[in-house]
This record gives sequence, C-alpha cells and structure tokens, in this order.
Amino acid sequence: MIRNRQEILFLYDVMDANPNGDPLDENKPRIDEETGINIVTDVRLKRTIRDYLYSYKGYDGSNGKDIFVRELASDKGGIKDGKARAKDFKENVDEILEKAIDIRLFGGVIPLDKASITFTGPVQFNMGRSLNKVTLKHIKGTGAFASGEGKAQKTFREEYIIPYSLIGFHGIVNENAAKETKLTDEDVVLMDEAIWNGTKNLITRSKMGHMPRLLLRVVYKAEQNFFIGDLQNKIEISFDMPEEKLRTIKDFSIKMDDLVNELVLYKDKVEKVIYTTDKNLKLTLKGQNVNLQDIKEIKFEEKSY
Repeated sequence: MIRNRQEILFLYDVMDANPNGDPLDENKPRIDEETGINIVTDVRLKRTIRDYLYSYKGYDGSNGKDIFVRELASDKGGIKDGKARAKDFKENVDEILEKAIDIRLFGGVIPLDKASITFTGPVQFNMGRSLNKVTLKHIKGTGAFASGEGKAQKTFREEYIIPYSLIGFHGIVNENAAKETKLTDEDVVLMDEAIWNGTKNLITRSKMGHMPRLLLRVVYKAEQNFFIGDLQNKIEISFDMPEEKLRTIKDFSIKMDDLVNELVLYKDKVEKVIYTTDKNLKLTLKGQNVNLQDIKEIKFEEKSY
C-alpha cells in the first residue's frame, strides 16, 4: 500500500471537439457562462482511466484483473446494475478490492444483498477547468443515411464544439484512504499511464483532438500529512493574442513561477516530482524557457510514455 501523500496536476488540450457534453443541455460542452471557462467533470477523467486500463492493460475480468464500474450485459437483458456486478465477485469484498483497480483508486459503493459498503476513494479529482476562455461553435451537417427508406434526402445533424481549450485537472492521492482500499504504488503508476495514454486514445468522433500536455505528480515524504493544494491555480497561461483566437499549443506558454516557488518553499516535505511533458509545450520560469530537471532545489524525475 502507498505510504506517501501525493498530488496531481494534469493539462491536456482539445481542438475542434466536445470534451464533455452536458446531456441535459443538448450535449453542449460545459461552459461557465459568467467566465467563459470550459468545465470537464471528474467522472469524464475517471472514465478515460477505466477505459484505458480495460482496453490496454488487461483489466477485463481475466487473470484476476477487472474494472468494477463497466457496462456488462445482464442475463435478463439490459445492463448489469451494481448488485449484479457485486454478485460477479460472489459479494466477496476482499476479492473486489484485490481484482478491481478502479475501486482501489476511486472507491465506490458495493451494494450487497443485506447492506452496502462504501469505500472512500484514495484518488480524488476536482472538476477540470480550462486555463483559457473558450467559445462555443455550432456546426450543422448531413448524416450518412436518408431520412427514411426510399427517400433520397439525407438526415441533418447538429453538434457543438470548442475550437480550443487547455484543460487542467488537480487531484489528490490520500495515503490514509488507501489503507481501506489497499491501493498500491503500482496502481498509481498505472493510473499515470492511463491518464496520459488514455487521453491520447480518445479517438471517437466527438473526442478526436484530445492531447495530453503535462502530467505532474508531487510525491510528499511519508508521514507528513501535508500537501500544497490548488496546483492548477499555481500555473498561468501566457499569450500575445486575443484570448478567443487561441487555437494551438504554439500560441501560448505556461508560467511555472508560482508552482516552482511553492515546491521550493516546502522542499523539506517533498520527496520527488514525477512528470511527463509534451515536447511542444513551452514552460517558463522568470520569463525564460525552462526544463524542469534544471531546477536543482527539487528532485524532478521525467517519465516517458
């Protein structure tokens, strides 16, 4: 089980796509009307992680590895609910924790016949929020099929997209809650991979155009019961054009000054910082381009996927 409190900062961008539609509002991208900030739910990010682990890392119900929250057909028709899913594990909670990495990571409610057991997830994410103000674009087009059999006219489709959004997520890995779900360091490493590669593998029609840009995990020293917090607000996007015209990663840089200053301030509590960056992302410190490994006050470890 993990012994260290950890903190996550994840940046990814979206181009000409819908990062997270609201089913109660015509599936439009979620936007804060007052600020113009694009919002993505933590549920969307957790699904990205689950889908990657299921599709690419063998957590498909075989070899003792599984995802608890996934769609499975019921013998009675339809999709299995939580109770039916628990019965797949014979309602053995220890077996669920041993096999289901998503319960170890995110917790969940395990519905049993006589009661339910709730596990608080060691890994919690805030809502993702864009660093830039976004605009909503309405697109109309024709569908692939005619509007009815024997008719020549095709159906019409409408959709809403965002031309460009740089989205930031902040997360915490709580070593105390990890004792209950038996979360391991290996699980967290797999989660990192799933965040990065899972985002790259969002290749459905509405999700094309997603790219991970920065993943940073601060590992604090054991038994500190401490974290800096609010990492997503300790970086700043910098650009030299009207904000609504941002369209690519080449249009801006990310100021790291506040984040680095905080890490240095609390360096006695920080064991290391594990990070992955896209080679096209420009990070700056004191107005100059910076490679995080050049910051000697903190131990930075680069990870590639």
